[in-house]
Amino acid sequence: MAVSTSPEAPIPVGEVSRLIGGWIDRLGAVWVEGQITQLSRRPGAGVVFLTLRDPSYDISVSVTCYRQVFDKVSEVVGEGARVVVHAKPEWYAPRGQLSLRAAEIKPVGVGELLARLEQLKKSLAAEGLFAADRKKPLPFLPQLIGLVCGRASAAERDVLENARHRWPAVRFEVRNVPVQGVHAVPKVIEAVQELDALPEVDVIIVARGGGSVEDLLPFSDEQLVRAVGAARTPVVSAIGHEPDSPLLDLVADLRASTPTDAAKKVVPDVGEELVRVQQLRERARRAVSGFVEREERGLAAALHRPCIQRPQRMVEEREEQIAALLERGRRCLGHLLDRADSELTHTLARVVALSPKATLERGYAVLQKPDGAAVRSPEEVGADEELRARVAEGEFRVRVAGVPAAAPPPA
Repeated sequence: MAVSTSPEAPIPVGEVSRLIGGWIDRLGAVWVEGQITQLSRRPGAGVVFLTLRDPSYDISVSVTCYRQVFDKVSEVVGEGARVVVHAKPEWYAPRGQLSLRAAEIKPVGVGELLARLEQLKKSLAAEGLFAADRKKPLPFLPQLIGLVCGRASAAERDVLENARHRWPAVRFEVRNVPVQGVHAVPKVIEAVQELDALPEVDVIIVARGGGSVEDLLPFSDEQLVRAVGAARTPVVSAIGHEPDSPLLDLVADLRASTPTDAAKKVVPDVGEELVRVQQLRERARRAVSGFVEREERGLAAALHRPCIQRPQRMVEEREEQIAALLERGRRCLGHLLDRADSELTHTLARVVALSPKATLERGYAVLQKPDGAAVRSPEEVGADEELRARVAEGEFRVRVAGVPAAAPPPA
């Protein structure tokens, strides 16, 4: 529980150290896993001093144990080994120092490590960290390549030499870091994040040569895997040889079987590209030549067509057709006019034959009253009535001398 203090009522350093020791004592014995970074076995000393480090978080703690505890595993445990320690935390009050008093030390075997890696792999896969849709495509020709590798290592030499052999103008931003041991994970994470923050870096290669399962463990660390998964820049994993498969291979945007393979996959071969360009130029030349030849053949065929060689022929053909149509139109119109003339002549003859004038020309006369009405019956006139008589050559006036008797009706 918290201790009440104030500027007016502080507590001594010794009291603080005592309280911390009391809290730590209540923790009890715990099982702790880590990697041995320092090992001190002084001849004749009954106590062995270790430094146990967490490679993922760069945290260390001192461990002490009796010689007989360490002698049980001394043949299989050394600096760099991963161990599980059953220890009780202790607080050394005079110097304010925390340490662990180990009662049992167990080395972590390869089988156990692989089992833990498989469990971690399933857990990260369930989160979708290895999903294919998260993979970012690599640029065709990166302008600047970030390289994370060991200092003066064969992996660095393989990547640089092969990349420059394929594309002499390629540029690298190299970060040399420890690639095994307790400092590997934080340094590799730091290098990847530093290169990822540079906008001019187009792709990052994490390379390391082959090694044992223990040597490649840093590249299966959960923190490193998550750091690579969060990078915005495409990352290429080139760890070990073909059979090696750390978890970094699964989260990286591209896996290369070796550092040399990474150089080949990241940088195009200038010779191959020149050949491809030449092939494309030849293909384009053939395409243009073929197009021009087809157009020339089409133009020649068009020029050999009669309408192009003698264009006036179309006019002449149309002229003959128009002349024939005109002649046909004249004949049709002439026939129509002749027929109409004949019909008019016949109609005129009938009209003339039925005309009263023709009757008058045969000697008949038409009597009309002063109002122009024709006299058709003797009863229509009276004695001394003056009438007009129309004959073929004109008319004259007559007077009725008397009214004749009515004609008897026809029998």
